[in-house]
Amino acid sequence: MVLNAVTGAYGFSGKYIFNHELFTFADAIENSRVLFQAVRHARVERLVHISIANACETCRPEYFRGKAIVEQVLEKSGLSHEILRPAVLCGKEDILINNIAWLLRRRPVFGVFGDGKYKLQPIYIDDLAALAVAQGRKRENTVIAAIGPETYTYRGLVQSIVKIIGKPRPILPVPPAIGLAAGRLIGRLAGDVLITRAEIEGIMAGLLYLDAPPAGRTPLKAWAAEHTDILGQKYASELAQRRDRKSAYADL
Repeated sequence: MVLNAVTGAYGFSGKYIFNHELFTFADAIENSRVLFQAVRHARVERLVHISIANACETCRPEYFRGKAIVEQVLEKSGLSHEILRPAVLCGKEDILINNIAWLLRRRPVFGVFGDGKYKLQPIYIDDLAALAVAQGRKRENTVIAAIGPETYTYRGLVQSIVKIIGKPRPILPVPPAIGLAAGRLIGRLAGDVLITRAEIEGIMAGLLYLDAPPAGRTPLKAWAAEHTDILGQKYASELAQRRDRKSAYADL
């Protein structure tokens, strides 16, 4: 019997995307190191690791640098492995797409950082899971750009969500500093961290875009159109999911 494992905490809509008293990037790196050792000792034959698009040691945002370090630890482990690099997730438990819709439902205007022309490529979570299962059957050590079939500008993504949920709103360009201040205020009111400076830097630098063929098949528009009853109806809290995953996901 072939034993497989899937590891990784996903980026902009997942875990360890900012340093906090509950978790840090250093924690994520060390936890991954220990996990890889445990996988090796358990004689797991194949490991599929979910990283992030454009993970690199020279990237300014610490999250992307940390992901690159974890990839290097895995490559040196001697394990048969696959590295999947998604950019943005969409699906029932996503945070970024859901909270854009949540803001559009509750605010008279929506601000995008700068011109909003930077790109991102959402992949449906079930497509990512299917890709992980398929790669678990292989043995070559490779890296796959785990991106969906659509490429959006950030502004275009917001416009698409506006149409899908039927909440027309003016979409205004705002300086990143002002957008960060507004995001921090909303985060405090929600008891969460809505956005960080590093996240803004990462998305505006194009780190959620890969010039590669799509690995997923499901368009974001198709999924969102079928789930307008839940998309953005409730705020998805990053910190709540860290503290109590079961309760945080109960109503999603």
